[in-house]
Amino acid sequence: QVQLVESGGGSVQAGGSLRLSCAASGYLASTNCMGWFRQAPGKEREGVASIYIGSGSILYADSVKGRFTISQDNAKNTVYLQMNSLKPEDTGMYYCAVRPGGCGIYRTLPEGYFGYWGQGTQVTVSS
Repeated sequence: QVQLVESGGGSVQAGGSLRLSCAASGYLASTNCMGWFRQAPGKEREGVASIYIGSGSILYADSVKGRFTISQDNAKNTVYLQMNSLKPEDTGMYYCAVRPGGCGIYRTLPEGYFGYWGQGTQVTVSS
C-alpha cells in the first residue's frame, strides 16, 4: 500500500511561484503513474499534470502548460510540481495521487482511475 504526503502549498501573489512535493511511502513501482490534481471551491477535481514513473513520460493540462513542471526524484520516492507564473485561477487544494499503469494518452486520466491519494495542500493565489 502506498501512502502519499503533499507539502509546499501556501499563499502567493499572482506571478509568483511555489513548488509542491509529494512523498510516497511504500513501494512505488516503475509501472505506476503519479498525478497532481486540484480542486477549486465549487468545482470538480481536475488533473493538472502526471508522470509515468518508469519512462518519465509527462502530461499537462492545457491550462498549465508552459507554467508548471512535474518532475520525479526516484531516490527519494518524491514527485514535485513546480508552479511558476501563478494566476488567481490556480487557487485550490492540490492533491497527488497514484495508480498502477499509465497516466493517459493526451491528458491525465480522471480522478476515478487513481486509487491512492494524499491529504492535499492548499494553494492560494491573490491578484
